[in-house]
Amino acid sequence: QVQLTESGGGLVKAGGSLTLSCAASGITFSRGLSGWYRQAPGKQRELVAKISTYGTKTYPESVKGRFTISRDNAKNTLYLEMNTLKPDDTAVYSCNWFDRRDYWGQGTQVTVAS
Repeated sequence: QVQLTESGGGLVKAGGSLTLSCAASGITFSRGLSGWYRQAPGKQRELVAKISTYGTKTYPESVKGRFTISRDNAKNTLYLEMNTLKPDDTAVYSCNWFDRRDYWGQGTQVTVAS
């Protein structure tokens, strides 16, 4: 049974930092495409970072230079380091793993206060 569990969300002031974690069971992050997505109220879910099996990282322009995705293969955990946070970054953040189908965590709320 696949389970992805995010943690690390919370309330932070604009300009602050947070690091999200996603622990996995039932899958091996390094054997598929992993990513972080977010969804703000009234908006569509959007990709914020992804990392391939080979370690290639991709970011949209909205977070490039501020967010960093990483993976600890020994711990089978995915991370998202978020710096210089803005109120527009407020959303529910979810981790994702893809190998023939998508697997999702339950999400963690990130709120950035101005």
